[in-house]
Amino acid sequence: MKKWSLFMGSYSGIKVFIHWTFWIIIGWIFMMHYQMGHGWTEAIQGVLFILVLFACVVLHEFGHALMAKEYGIPTRGITLYPIGGVASLHKMPDKPAQELAVALAGPAVNFVIAGVLYIFLYVNDQLLPISEIDHMSGDNFWFNIMVANVILAVFNLIPAFPMDGGRVLRALLSFNMGKLKATTIAARVGQFLAIVFVFLGFFSSFWLVFIGLFIYLGAGAEEVRESAKSALTGYTAMDVLIQKYTCLLPEETLEKALQLLRNTQEQGFVVEENGQVQGVLTRKELIKGLSTYGNSAPVSKVMRKDFVIIVPDMPLQQVYEKFMSNNAQLAPVLEGGQLIGIVDAKGINEMVMIKKALAKKNGIAKT
Repeated sequence: MKKWSLFMGSYSGIKVFIHWTFWIIIGWIFMMHYQMGHGWTEAIQGVLFILVLFACVVLHEFGHALMAKEYGIPTRGITLYPIGGVASLHKMPDKPAQELAVALAGPAVNFVIAGVLYIFLYVNDQLLPISEIDHMSGDNFWFNIMVANVILAVFNLIPAFPMDGGRVLRALLSFNMGKLKATTIAARVGQFLAIVFVFLGFFSSFWLVFIGLFIYLGAGAEEVRESAKSALTGYTAMDVLIQKYTCLLPEETLEKALQLLRNTQEQGFVVEENGQVQGVLTRKELIKGLSTYGNSAPVSKVMRKDFVIIVPDMPLQQVYEKFMSNNAQLAPVLEGGQLIGIVDAKGINEMVMIKKALAKKNGIAKT
């Protein structure tokens, strides 16, 4: 996230980034006004509208992040993209009531903003009739922002993952059924709506097609993730612990790491010095390091220092969540501060596949 994003600041320990692709929409706004024969004033107003609107999107994401923080769930950061903002929560709450609160917090912020603007416009006699909503112009800047916030809130409440409404639907269903079943139903609803969006998009706007595909893939990904977590119920890190592993010293070269990788089935290495874990080196870091620094560079130059730390009795569901939220492929397992083994993503995925295969076999046997 940091490499391709510009850091804008932080609040309550939550950092805000703007992804480089965000500036595409700024350029697009300028081009749109140019093609319509507008001057610099209209173009600047259009860009300013987008910037204020995305400021509201940031506040929307802070709604999610700050509510999650109330339940002890940290947020890695908020990133703005051309299609909106993303608050990277470490996970969603497991309790339905808490997930419902976190999911609703974002749209609630937009409704509050719209409400404040409504009062401001009403007091200043600047409210426009409903018929003007479809005919926005630069002369009605704050009215446009008010309406845009209402649209943002309503759009995000569409009951489809990864929209807020999909999480609201799952939370409501989870009060009366298991989370996996609730996720499956919510994902199916989301994918049905996604297909509808794609179909309508062919006759109206390409953006609907894009949004439909985004929702369809997001719904499927959420179902796969929850299914994997369900399969790992009852297991701990010890069940996938790898005790035969290779440690590297920080000063050893990438060439040596490459040779070890070729001669073993390992997915990566722990970098250790004086009994202390300094970092992890996976294929991803190794390949990137070789292309950037060459094979004579020390592993300390490219090893990942923000690695996940696992303890032996940590539930495997929690391990899986840590791997997903940190995009990790390998993690050291420490007991009393001492390294006793490693866990890698391959081992966790194999456990998921085995459990699903056994569940499928048992299901067939019962029918």
